[in-house]
Amino acid sequence: MHPSSPRKIYFVADAHLGARFHDDPRGVERKLVRWLESIGDEASAVYFLGDMFDYWFEYKYVVPKGFVRFLGKLAELSDRGIAIHFFTGNHDVWMFHYLRDEIGAVIHHEAETLDLLGKRFFLGHGDEADCRNRLFRLLRALFRNKFCQRLYAGIHPRWTFGLALGWSLSSRESGLGGEVPPEEEYLVAFARDYLLRHPDIRFFLFGHRHILLDKALSPASRLLIVGDWMKLFSYAEWDGETLVLRRFTED
Repeated sequence: MHPSSPRKIYFVADAHLGARFHDDPRGVERKLVRWLESIGDEASAVYFLGDMFDYWFEYKYVVPKGFVRFLGKLAELSDRGIAIHFFTGNHDVWMFHYLRDEIGAVIHHEAETLDLLGKRFFLGHGDEADCRNRLFRLLRALFRNKFCQRLYAGIHPRWTFGLALGWSLSSRESGLGGEVPPEEEYLVAFARDYLLRHPDIRFFLFGHRHILLDKALSPASRLLIVGDWMKLFSYAEWDGETLVLRRFTED
């Protein structure tokens, strides 16, 4: 690769675009687009680590309305050769072919281990390891079940969209998923256990928890939780040598 070629890889999660709990939903989307514009000349890839949409379900001929600024910017970046990756979260698990076909995005339905600029990363939304609530685990299994997805797709969107967005609003208002001390964070325990069996992992990156965390797991390995694009407006940046958490400001 030519020394002047873009090499940075970016990671962001949890914008929950379309959520009813945003004070200024369109402002959140516009700020996300401005961030994507700001990294466009340096990025070789952008990884969205889940819950970028508060609700996303693809019917055969129907997708959620809105998000035109965000999707348009992704199409532009993809056309410029920047790789776009989506890891599905617990709110936008029902991504299938639309974003792949329209903008060339790669859709990841499970956590994966990837080699990025010479280092091994474990990437996922973070709900894969969330064992704190049995109901959450049951719902996650149902949402990812192909038969259940077909049954759900038979319900008219006017009912499913209202139900899903209302449920999300009530969950957020109940304060689910609050911040805990790093040593008690379940993703830390998960990563440490996984690292014992896969010592070649250099970095673990997650979203889901809406917190910023950068924690050493060993002298050679780190765990990063990348925050969110709701209040923190945060992301991670990797240039092949340094992995850092940043917050987007427009000063």
